[in-house]
Amino acid sequence: MARDTSDATPITDTAELAAYLEAGCKPEADFRIGTEHEKFPFFKADNSPVPYEGERSISAILEGMKAKLGWDAIMDGDNIIGLAEPSGMGAISLEPGGQFELSGAPLATLHETCRESNRHLAVLRSVAEPMGIGFLGVGGSPKWTLAETPRMPKSRYGIMSNYMPKVGTQGLDMMYRTCTIQVNIDFSSEADMRRKMALSQKLQPLATALFASSPFTEGKPNGLLSWRGDIWRDTDNNRAGLLDCAFEPGFGFEQYVEWALDVPMYFIIRDGRYRDCTNITFRQFMAGALKGEVEEWQPTMGDWTNHLSTLFPDVRLKRFLEMRGADGGTWRRICALPSFWVGLLYDAGAMDAAEELTADWSIADIHRLRDEVPRLALKAEIGGRSLLDVGREVIEIARTGLKTRNNLNASGQSEAVFLMTLDEIMAKKATFAEDLLALYHGRWNGSVDPLFAEFQY
Repeated sequence: MARDTSDATPITDTAELAAYLEAGCKPEADFRIGTEHEKFPFFKADNSPVPYEGERSISAILEGMKAKLGWDAIMDGDNIIGLAEPSGMGAISLEPGGQFELSGAPLATLHETCRESNRHLAVLRSVAEPMGIGFLGVGGSPKWTLAETPRMPKSRYGIMSNYMPKVGTQGLDMMYRTCTIQVNIDFSSEADMRRKMALSQKLQPLATALFASSPFTEGKPNGLLSWRGDIWRDTDNNRAGLLDCAFEPGFGFEQYVEWALDVPMYFIIRDGRYRDCTNITFRQFMAGALKGEVEEWQPTMGDWTNHLSTLFPDVRLKRFLEMRGADGGTWRRICALPSFWVGLLYDAGAMDAAEELTADWSIADIHRLRDEVPRLALKAEIGGRSLLDVGREVIEIARTGLKTRNNLNASGQSEAVFLMTLDEIMAKKATFAEDLLALYHGRWNGSVDPLFAEFQY
């Protein structure tokens, strides 16, 4: 999230929190696609991490991008920590370890999404290359230790860094050493949200498998194909993972609110300063937990919006649904992930077919699959079938959905053209992570350094 919210509208009861989410409902004709992607900056000379400060730095890149784009600076105190397109059509933000993120504009077609990514990467290269800086799109930092990884001067990250070791073993790795591609999907009603939430939770492990790209840690194979996927198994299980309640027939906005109310908070912002609130839940906050400690102790809609942004389920509900299961990846994968989800979730026939395919999957099956995928990827099984076989069928369903949308580019190609990357995985029966391991054990002679040169943006 590029900018924390400061909406001072007071909250009087929990019904307002559900109403906030329900306000995201929109007609199908107004559905849009929002794509977010993160990448690791590095110095090309020695593949070392890029610091926040200095002439060649993260802050210098942000200043250069600001001058090129004319976007507004997002500040945390005296530090520039992001950029926002003035009309709200996109933002650039920093993850804790300097991972550079584009939160794309809400766009109508995948063709527009890919053009947006191309433009962003072109401007980014024009600013960063004179500094000797490149960007790597994989799911996990392949070389640097946690101690070597820089820390961004963003107040919420200081609070999170102190809290993470108390609630899981891999939270700091999640913050500082992972990258993702995410897709934001709209819904037309509570019932539509419910269907999309349940189906996309079932298929999130498949997305993790298809986009697995994090087989290295600190210069060596880590025994996994999606280290990032494994990290999320023990980051903070109060706020992350699968939401079992989302599979219940009565699940809706109120049920998500009830879950979110009992998740510990990270912070509130008062007078421009961040106050650590990790010792209370939002429900306790609503009950007056900070009365007498903070002058403006009453919860606001800005507090609620910020709290929602600190919840990390595999599928996150805001005024849209965020698909959060995929590792970061190359440019082609930035286009492939939204094509996968849009094909499945923006066509009624595709949703019906995908629901039928997954109808017999139990909650226990899905949890087991989620646990196995980081190590096995497409070799993991569910319902007696490998994810490779399931993936072939799901990709065909997505292809049909995209063709039905009938959004053509200038060459007459439908949005299904962006599934080509996934078709190649199916044909090879191997993920990008397995390709990288083959290179490491072969031509790269046991080094991860060639990864930076060969797969930079």
